[in-house]
Amino acid sequence: LTSGKAEYRDEFLGYIRECVEVAKRVGATWMTVVPGHVDLRLDMGYQTAHVVESLKQAAGILEPHGLVIVLEPLNPRDHPGQFLTRISQAYEICKAVDSPSCKILDDLYHQQITEGNLIPNIDAAWDEIAYFQMGDNPGRKEPTTGEINYKNVFKHIHEKGFEGVL
Repeated sequence: LTSGKAEYRDEFLGYIRECVEVAKRVGATWMTVVPGHVDLRLDMGYQTAHVVESLKQAAGILEPHGLVIVLEPLNPRDHPGQFLTRISQAYEICKAVDSPSCKILDDLYHQQITEGNLIPNIDAAWDEIAYFQMGDNPGRKEPTTGEINYKNVFKHIHEKGFEGVL
């Protein structure tokens, strides 16, 4: 989606249309979207604009059905070259798309590797986070087996009143 090429956007939107029917069949609410690789020929601002435009069109397809794209920032160590790597970047995109059908999947494993500051980033992006994924670092192991203090993270999320999926 970063290149802005019409054929890639059309292909993506075709998949989104197909996903509506699949989601209805399986009772799904969310669909994970990773916008793709950085386009080294384009400035990041242009790439962001291309991603936002594609997601606005996708959200327009999904909104009437109550379905939600969740953007997953991936860490550059395990997934080199990906465009979307930070919670703040996903937040910026969601705000620009401005739709209840475009939110953030906050994968705490990826975010610990990329940026740390898990609790401050949760607070800053709170209104755009749909749900959380987790794994501990190093090695994407079970929570509480590595360096992330999941006791504090879970406590914080609970105290904010989150009742969604972890």
